[in-house]
Amino acid sequence: MISYRYKVPVLLMLIVALIPTIIHNYLGATITDGKDLSKIPTKFADFISKPSKKLPIWGKEVFNTDEWVERIYRNRKFKTVRLFIARSYDHKRLYHHPELALSYGVSMSNKEMLNLTEHPGINIYFLANDDYTKQAAYVLLYDKQFIDKPILHQLSESFRLLLNPRKPITLFYASQEFPDGNKDFENTAFAEVLINAIKQFQAQTGQ
Repeated sequence: MISYRYKVPVLLMLIVALIPTIIHNYLGATITDGKDLSKIPTKFADFISKPSKKLPIWGKEVFNTDEWVERIYRNRKFKTVRLFIARSYDHKRLYHHPELALSYGVSMSNKEMLNLTEHPGINIYFLANDDYTKQAAYVLLYDKQFIDKPILHQLSESFRLLLNPRKPITLFYASQEFPDGNKDFENTAFAEVLINAIKQFQAQTGQ
């Protein structure tokens, strides 16, 4: 039998331990900002897009979210960019190697973090295969902040989430193919589409 003097501390510890369970599993507490991915323009400058052919269930199965869009942007010079954007409260599903699903079958052996001259605050994860004929770049946005170290972000969020509702993280992922290879990311079509999508999303007033 537990001594009475230990009963109160033990009870308090159990109550504290149950708070995150109640908040997230029973109440499902989340914070929404009212932003809508579908409102990101289907046209950027001379780029016009059409939806990809993926079924709605695909995003749920791969990234555990129903809030996603994928479009194919093409301009008059026949430059083609695939843009994928998703939001989820399951952060790891979005930040943990999204290229494995979004550039499936391509070995992205070249990886680096980039900051564009005209957009120094945006942390861009750049990926390319061996000969740079297939490239991709993605950006993670959380609570108006761009994430450059997702694992540290997840750890810091774990403590905050003990007592607070969850907030969504947003993934922007763009890719393009280059028959002759290319190493000038800043002047590529997919860099242009990626940055425009981010700026349009940030400009939404939400709630």
